[in-house]
Amino acid sequence: MACCGGCLCCQCCCNEGETRTPEELTILGETREDEDEILPRKDYESLFTKCIISFLLQKARRYEAIKWILVFAIGVSTGLTGLFVDFFVWLFTQLKFSLVGQSVEECSENGCLALSLLELLALNMVFVFISSVLVLIEPVAAGSGIPEIKSYLNGVKIPGIVRLRTFICKVTGVLFAVAGGLFVGKEGPMIHSGAIVGAGLPQFQSITFKKIRFHFPYFRSDRDKRDFVSAGAAAGVAAAFGAPIGGTLFSLEEGSSFWNQALTWKVLFCSMSATFTLNFFRSGINFNKWGSFQLPGLLNFGEFKCVDGDKTCHLWTAVDLAFFVLMGVAGGLLGALFNCINKRLAKYRMRNVHPKARFIRLLESLLVCMVTTLVIFVASVTLGECRDLVSTNNNTSTQGSVNEEVNSTIRRFFCYNNTYNDMATLFFNPQEVAIHQLFHQNATFSPVTLLLFFVLYFFLSCWTYGVSVPSGLFVPSLLCGASLGRLVANVLKMASVGTGHTNFHMQIYSGTFALIGAAAFLGGVVRMTISLTVILIESTNEITYGLPIMITLMVAKWTGDFFNKGIYDIHIHLKGVPLLEWETEVEMDKLTASDIMEPNLTYVYPHTRIQSLVSILRTTVYHAFPVVTENRDNEKEFMKGNILISNNIRFKVQHDMYCSSIELQRFDHKMVHVPYPNLYPDQSPSEEWTLEERFRPLTFHGLILRSQLVNLLIRGVCYAENQSSASQPRLSHSEMTEDYPRFPDIHDLDLALLNPRMIVDVTPYMNPCPYTVSPNTCVSQVFNLFRTMGLRHLPVVNAVGEIVGIITRHNLTHEFLVAKLRQHYITI
Repeated sequence: MACCGGCLCCQCCCNEGETRTPEELTILGETREDEDEILPRKDYESLFTKCIISFLLQKARRYEAIKWILVFAIGVSTGLTGLFVDFFVWLFTQLKFSLVGQSVEECSENGCLALSLLELLALNMVFVFISSVLVLIEPVAAGSGIPEIKSYLNGVKIPGIVRLRTFICKVTGVLFAVAGGLFVGKEGPMIHSGAIVGAGLPQFQSITFKKIRFHFPYFRSDRDKRDFVSAGAAAGVAAAFGAPIGGTLFSLEEGSSFWNQALTWKVLFCSMSATFTLNFFRSGINFNKWGSFQLPGLLNFGEFKCVDGDKTCHLWTAVDLAFFVLMGVAGGLLGALFNCINKRLAKYRMRNVHPKARFIRLLESLLVCMVTTLVIFVASVTLGECRDLVSTNNNTSTQGSVNEEVNSTIRRFFCYNNTYNDMATLFFNPQEVAIHQLFHQNATFSPVTLLLFFVLYFFLSCWTYGVSVPSGLFVPSLLCGASLGRLVANVLKMASVGTGHTNFHMQIYSGTFALIGAAAFLGGVVRMTISLTVILIESTNEITYGLPIMITLMVAKWTGDFFNKGIYDIHIHLKGVPLLEWETEVEMDKLTASDIMEPNLTYVYPHTRIQSLVSILRTTVYHAFPVVTENRDNEKEFMKGNILISNNIRFKVQHDMYCSSIELQRFDHKMVHVPYPNLYPDQSPSEEWTLEERFRPLTFHGLILRSQLVNLLIRGVCYAENQSSASQPRLSHSEMTEDYPRFPDIHDLDLALLNPRMIVDVTPYMNPCPYTVSPNTCVSQVFNLFRTMGLRHLPVVNAVGEIVGIITRHNLTHEFLVAKLRQHYITI
């Protein structure tokens, strides 16, 4: 039994029957019939004690529980935000249309239409003035916010995009912009608002209101914040359209560069919370039936169904798919035209409007409001046709509650004897009501009216998107496309009736064509596929529309991509945001990491004087710095804990490795040009420097962030030259992240409080094992690693551990890669 006296792993080595694993028993043919399962091997021991494992598990469970609670709170808050916007938009629009509608009815007999126009113009301009002033207070609140949130989730930090002040200006501004009669929607800004809620709520502090500050040590990193922003953006989509699954897919398709299964489940839960919160309150307020859940989103398409008992009615048939494909092509072409015009307008604003005084933007918003109001009023009064209130189609009179609701929103401007004005019915109603009219009211709009409405709405919405007001693009695009689809349905009905052949007679459901037209035009403008398909299916609550909507969106996207990019990508490009696409082109694999990296590095040593750190931080704008030693001999000393100070100015030329010209030629491809090798404030580049001083290998040890260095300097984390680095104060992780996300600036540092000769040991705070790549790594692998892991800096390290360059987001943009590829071809 002497063999059992060693360690625990072999204490029973003499009893072979008990120590043999199931795999060994299988090989020997001694399988046990009473054990059907392969249990975990007991000879594999844990390296941690049970108490440590228990502590870590409890901490992880607490962390996850808090995260789930915050995700739920984000969803509820986003739903309540949507309720606030929807209620006040409804209140202001009802007030405006009731006053103006009553005035028009009276003035149509008394001949005072000019007074009605002035009333409408005054109300609209007051609302738009308030909205535009809010954007002047916070310029980031302009537009839909989707390009900015898409950039943020892609890994680009845009200043002020998720601040509380932006949230207040966005939410308040969009309700006044919509109530002011501009051709904008409130659904797009809901996505931005939800993202702000997701970014700010888990922080329990505000930069705008500095008194709002609670001690909450969790989720103090960019990665956690980005996950919450993803959940908030998805909740915004869910609240806008009543589409929680579509919101989750939107956040995945359009935004996040890093995704995992746990995040998917949390984002879906957040979207569900937002949808049912908004549904609960809207249903209770509108129908006085609390808990009925009848209004899932801000935009509700209604129920698409045929009349009960009509066996010949079908929502769509296989023959209709051919027309849907053609409508997809038309939607892609019109969407490309819309994007092209809007891009030219955006460039004009960037050159001629934005550089000038701020009130110029305010005047532009008021000008757009005035023109839009005049067009709405004049078109409704002069271009509308009087249509019979009861359609000649028997199906319309039997549609039930849907058509009763639709018929209650018709406008009778200058139409008598049980008729109404079809153009005024579209223009003098909220946009959601107009969409509902086009989806669910049969044979009540003339083709001329639909064509004129589409043309006017197309150009005015294109002009409006980009002015200094919070503005969404979903609803105007849906309304444009719905009118176009309804026009196609009317033409097909007239063609079917005009032929006189019973074999050619088609069963056209106008609501389906209106829906497909809306999907085609919206897809041609925004170029979304997966998420938009699911959003429209959830909004219609009709799964049979899945195939035609998907086909239409794919065709619209392919057609539009042949001419230009989607509207959000265009505005991202105009803002100069270094957005990373999903993948690189195959041709880019001709480049390697050494071709695109930045070889000129600014670095720090493991032990660096304060004056050197201050000089680096005040003369550069980099967000991270490599921690290096100058040669491999020093690396050995560093690994032993010895001190290497950046005040060692001169480079020791006695090393044979650096003196040999042959060695210099051999290492030329991996040398790093460092213009300031000593990084000492009192020194400057000199022509007396030798080649060895300018080009030398740098052993890489890790990365340290700019915010970490500034934090160490402000808190006085350093030690004297005659002391050991062990005497340096140590900061905890909570202390290092206490000021997140607004870390102090180096220019706020009072140099009088610091001794410039003191030394800072950065090794306890650096990241010793960041992701790195080899100089010969192909660009596609570099791109995938950078994007999927959500990196900001990617060091390029050769086989002997020497850093030869660094890759940032700018080195992976499409424009930069194309330029490097062109340079590569020229070199060849």
